[in-house]
Amino acid sequence: MENLFSIGEVARYQNISKQTLIFYDKIGLFRPAYVDPRNGYRYYSASQIDYLDTILVMKKIGFSLEEIRRHMQHYHLDSSLAMLHRQLDVIDQKIAELRLLRSRVQHRCQQMEQAKARAQAGVQLEDAGEQYLLCRPVAAPYSLREVSLASKQCFVDAFQEQLPVFFQSGVVVPFERILAGRYTEASLAFLPIDPTGQAAGVRRLPPGRRACIYHVGDYLSVGRSYEKLLDHCRQAGLRILSDSYEFCINDYITTHDESEYITKIAFYVEPQI
Repeated sequence: MENLFSIGEVARYQNISKQTLIFYDKIGLFRPAYVDPRNGYRYYSASQIDYLDTILVMKKIGFSLEEIRRHMQHYHLDSSLAMLHRQLDVIDQKIAELRLLRSRVQHRCQQMEQAKARAQAGVQLEDAGEQYLLCRPVAAPYSLREVSLASKQCFVDAFQEQLPVFFQSGVVVPFERILAGRYTEASLAFLPIDPTGQAAGVRRLPPGRRACIYHVGDYLSVGRSYEKLLDHCRQAGLRILSDSYEFCINDYITTHDESEYITKIAFYVEPQI
């Protein structure tokens, strides 16, 4: 017993819990050198401390416990080198995913900051670039319930197919419904997305001039912003060429207060001849 360490000592030396060591024992990953038959206390040898170091280092690198258990049943220089090379590929993939995720979060922050600054500016004209949308149809009767369900289906499809989305949703409202005052009856829900040929239901928005307004407030009050946008287009001699594209800038994902919601409304337009 003089050359053995108690489970408490090993836990303290390695800065892990005794429960972790007990779990490692149960799954056959790291078993004690000796278990006292009288009280069940676990004891570990000095050489096992090095073995545990290896487990903890491999876990830190990103290997699963099952991968570590299989590897350490019989490991040597070549097997360790091969396993580490494979893990380099995994780490590189994770780095790429994190960089993409960071760019998406940064993009969302920039959108929200710009929307706050422009929300009171009224109607604006923009030269929009090419854009892609992952679209799903909204079922009749096109109420907010159906819009919400279609939006959620977009997220489900995007995550399942690992599509490069921007964590933002929106809807398309047919122009004839807007003229009829049915401002919230969307026909499509969408997610802005990077160009991809992997999925069905991806719509390309061409580059072009758009008339935009930022609606601030709950969605049921969006009609007042539509009226401002339509009036501006009439007075400025702009012909509306498209359905309405609504981009949710600040919504339930970023606030619980509906009075803070910001929705960007956009029509493609051209000067009337």
